[in-house]
Amino acid sequence: MSWPQTLNVKRLDPRAVLPTRAHPTDAGLDLHALETVTLEPGERTSARTGIAVEIPDGHAGLVLARSGLAARHGIALVNAPGLIDAGYRGELRILLLNTDARNPVTLAAGDRIAQLVLVAVSTPAVAERTELSASARGAHGFGSTGG
Repeated sequence: MSWPQTLNVKRLDPRAVLPTRAHPTDAGLDLHALETVTLEPGERTSARTGIAVEIPDGHAGLVLARSGLAARHGIALVNAPGLIDAGYRGELRILLLNTDARNPVTLAAGDRIAQLVLVAVSTPAVAERTELSASARGAHGFGSTGG
């Protein structure tokens, strides 16, 4: 599978900032707030970006939190990571949550509020089986390694 050289982006609002990379080798493209939003303690919102993207076939977009916003202000993503399928062409909206119990947070229009990472995906057919192949781990799940 070849990696796309270009991510097609449509500006849905003339105020929208196109996705950017702080450094050429960064994996994530920063997504920017279209409008100023204030989140009260414990409040969540769906923040507009004013853009739509064309994720190439065979890929998906993962919307991830920005570590600086999390460390400085306690801003998290409600559904992290958010998943953008290749066929979606609507506006990217970022589901933000203020985890700070005491302080409101204001994010200005143009602020970097999340990041978008493109990943290759596999879409195999689903086949029901009465048994699955054995593995060393088996059915041992949560906490099974002592951690």
